[in-house]
Amino acid sequence: MGTKRPTVADVARRAGTSTAVVSYVLNDGPRPVSDPLRARVSRAIDELDYRPDRRAQALRRQRRWRQIGLLVPDLTLPLFGEFVGSVERHARMRDYLTLVGNTGYEPEREEEFVTAFTEGGIDGLVVVGACNATTTAAQCAQARVPVVWMHNVRGDIDSEIVGIDHVEAGELATRHLVETHDCRDLAFVGGFTADDVAHGDRETVEQRYHGAMQVDGAAITQVSTDLTAGGAYAAVRDLLQRRPTLPAGVVVATYGQAAATTRALVDHGLRIPEDIKVVGFDGSQDRYGQFDVTSAQQPVDAITDLALDNLNAPAASATGPVPAAPVPFLHVGSSCGCRG
Repeated sequence: MGTKRPTVADVARRAGTSTAVVSYVLNDGPRPVSDPLRARVSRAIDELDYRPDRRAQALRRQRRWRQIGLLVPDLTLPLFGEFVGSVERHARMRDYLTLVGNTGYEPEREEEFVTAFTEGGIDGLVVVGACNATTTAAQCAQARVPVVWMHNVRGDIDSEIVGIDHVEAGELATRHLVETHDCRDLAFVGGFTADDVAHGDRETVEQRYHGAMQVDGAAITQVSTDLTAGGAYAAVRDLLQRRPTLPAGVVVATYGQAAATTRALVDHGLRIPEDIKVVGFDGSQDRYGQFDVTSAQQPVDAITDLALDNLNAPAASATGPVPAAPVPFLHVGSSCGCRG
C-alpha cells in the first residue's frame, strides 16, 4: 500500500534504453528490437514487477470495438437472460462488446460492478432491473459514463426507464380473464413488500398488481409469495386448501412462478383451463412446456434497440423526435382456454 507503481520510464532506466524501445518490446512492434536489448528490457520488467496500465492503453488505442457494461439482477431467470441475449446481439451490431455483471439483487455487488466497469474504461452502462439505482446513477455521473435503465429500477433516479408500462401489462392480462372468459373471482400470485421479497423484482410485481386492480368487475385476492418457484407452489397450495370455493382464474405475477403455480393447481386435482384459468407475464420463448401460458409480454428487442439508441446519443434523443414507447402485447396460449 502506498508504493508507487513502476512505469515504462522506470523500466527504460533500468534497462538503459528509451521508453520507445520498451513499448516495442511490450507490444511486439512496430519496430524490431535486437535479442540482447529485448532480454535487458524483459529482465527489467521482471525485476520491477512492471504491469501495463490497461486502462491507459485503452484510452490511447484506436479501436473498432467499444465496450459497454450490462448489469442484470439474476441471470438464472429467463426474462433477464432474454434481455442479456438481446443487448449483446444489438450491441455487437453497433460495434460494442458487452461485459455482463450479475448483481444477485445485492446493492453492494451492483456498486462493485459499477466501480469495476467504470475503472475499466467502459463507454456506457446498461442496467436491467437495478437494485441500487440511486448509487449507480451517482457513480456513473462522477465517472462521466452514460447510463440507460431498462425494465425497472429500485431507488430514485431522475431518468427515463426504457421499458413497458407494467401497470398496463397487469391490466392487459387481467382484463383478458374478466372480459373474454367472464372470470371475476381471481387470485393474484406474487408478493411486493420488502417483508415478502428480499431478492426479487417486487417493484414490477406491485405495478402489475395495481394494473390488475384497475379492471372493473374483478374481485382479486392477493397471494403473497417471495417470488421463488417454491414459494409460489406453497402459497398456492395453501390458498387451495383453505378456501371453501376456488377462484375462477389465477394471475401469476412473474414468469418464474408460472410453472410452480400450474403444478400446484394440477397437484390439487384441477384441470387447466377447464376448472381454472391461468394468465401470466413474459416467457416469450416458452411454447413447449406443459402449458402454453397466456401472458402479457414485453417486446424485448424493441426495448433493447431504444435503450442502446439512447446510450449512443442521449443528447440527440432529448431534442429529436420522441420514439414510440414500447407497449405490452398479449400472447394467447392454452392456459385460459382460448387455444386447445
